[in-house]
Amino acid sequence: MNTLRVGIVSANWGAFAHLPAWRSLPGVEVVGICTSRQETAAAAAKKFGIERAFCDAEAMAADPDIDILDCGTRPSIRFAMVLAALRHKKHVYNSIPFAADVDHARSLHRAWKSSGLTAIVDAFSEWIPAHRAAKQMLQDGYIGQPFGGTCKFNISLFNKPHPQFPYNWFSQKGMGVSAVRNLGSHALHMLVYTFGEIDELAADDSQLLKEWHFPDGSIIHPETNDFANALIRFKSGMVLQLQVSWSATVPEGWRLEAFGSKGRFVAAAPSFPTALDTTLHAGTLESGTLERVELPEPFMRTAGIGIDAGTQIAPAYPMALAMNSMVEAIRGHGVARPDFEQAWYVERIQEAVRRAAADRRWVKVAEVH
Repeated sequence: MNTLRVGIVSANWGAFAHLPAWRSLPGVEVVGICTSRQETAAAAAKKFGIERAFCDAEAMAADPDIDILDCGTRPSIRFAMVLAALRHKKHVYNSIPFAADVDHARSLHRAWKSSGLTAIVDAFSEWIPAHRAAKQMLQDGYIGQPFGGTCKFNISLFNKPHPQFPYNWFSQKGMGVSAVRNLGSHALHMLVYTFGEIDELAADDSQLLKEWHFPDGSIIHPETNDFANALIRFKSGMVLQLQVSWSATVPEGWRLEAFGSKGRFVAAAPSFPTALDTTLHAGTLESGTLERVELPEPFMRTAGIGIDAGTQIAPAYPMALAMNSMVEAIRGHGVARPDFEQAWYVERIQEAVRRAAADRRWVKVAEVH
């Protein structure tokens, strides 16, 4: 088995979560790390024991000794990186939001489709054990015919902002971010994975916090929306309410619930959903109560992968499973997911949200192409 060599763009989240996930996979080696300056790249390479340092993502993409480019920076910057990676015949692990807007997303999707390469996005929620178990219950008919549900992803990032928080740039227009684009990307990937294709939706996309007040008295006036609601009708007929916000007061975190003709399930986490803290509760029409579901052992650990659901770097295990699906697909086994096809579909849904909010009408996802 030939070793697949990975180059990571980002010494922050990429080094913290992506690096241990890649290193847990057999036959995979992280050989490069890239930041915006050579001195910071060299420092990161030394700190994390990585062979090569880059300050130019294009040069990393062109390097013949790298097989996979892991792009983990702002959507507005990543566009050129991903295109360069595909142009240089590199497989791609891309962060989300998939792109800065629907036009960039369309271009990335087309470039990938014509490349013959393997590419996925960092929407790893479908690999979380509780979510995999919920999907299995749905497929097994536990809740019967799905009728309805709710999905909430509410966290607090800027209600009490800190000047050193690395994502204060979320305030800037043109970066390709908002609550519905960031948190909504994770939620919509999970909804599509769980319940299938969406027919139409109505939505509101707005801003709660007009000012971010910092401890030193400085103020930022954000140019991005931080609160979105959508009423989603799936092609199955199921209707679900989605709410996302990164400015929620005393937030409840992540909650996905669905009910049908026979029962209900609820997957929940106190903040961002991870393998470590996402729980699953379920109940039937006969029982009348929700009870904790013991997650199947095969969902908690995977043979050959060096970490499991108990790893203290909470996002790393489901991320590793997504990466492993990519690696296996590159080697000709199985299907990589969530791939750029699903990422493009989620982008179309987000564009439908934008149009629905702007026009105050129901929008069919099929309108976006």
